[in-house]
Amino acid sequence: MGKGKIEIIEDDRDIVEMIEYNLKEEGYQTLHAFDGEKGIELAKKEKPDLIILDLMLPAIDGFEVCRVLKQQQSAAQIPIIILSAKSRETDKVVGLELGADDYMTKPFSPRELIARIKAVLRRHKEQPAAEIKRGQIVIDSVKHKAMVNGREVELTATEFRLLECLARRAGVALSRSQLLDAVGTDESMVYDRTVDAHVKSLRRKLGRAKDYIETVRGVGYRFREI
Repeated sequence: MGKGKIEIIEDDRDIVEMIEYNLKEEGYQTLHAFDGEKGIELAKKEKPDLIILDLMLPAIDGFEVCRVLKQQQSAAQIPIIILSAKSRETDKVVGLELGADDYMTKPFSPRELIARIKAVLRRHKEQPAAEIKRGQIVIDSVKHKAMVNGREVELTATEFRLLECLARRAGVALSRSQLLDAVGTDESMVYDRTVDAHVKSLRRKLGRAKDYIETVRGVGYRFREI
């Protein structure tokens, strides 16, 4: 089984060929596009595991490609490594601020590029999913929003972290002390009943979805496996 699918958006065919050769030697699948517009279309269609992006491209430049992809729900989570002859600090800052995960300048070492690809993919894999869907509940960790049947539920910071912690480990019974550690409450006096009080309030705000949070006698709480 391959290690993943890498898309290369680069107009220099010799560079594309060299990168593809080295990626395939490492066990990756490759896709390529020679201009920005086709690169965006290919990314949305194929959903690669990572994109290698040049900045000086026909049609639209790499900065715009990065901006567009990070605004697309279907592509926003795809990590991007910019690979460009532009070596000015301002270009690097702009690229990273637009959402790129790394920036390499040309000329480059294929071995270093492979190492950076592995590092970015490893970091990306270790990051928890930004959105959790459990039945009627959707939790967006980036926007810090919880929705029940499409309706936003107003939660305190502690209630949100509690719900997120339980939902990420659906089906697992978590003790009150584990939940206290996970939510990182700032309350000066912390007791087991602190969790009980937050769970009671959380259930009330979830309305009909309250039954997703189950009480496990003698242990703590569990998010019902769906």
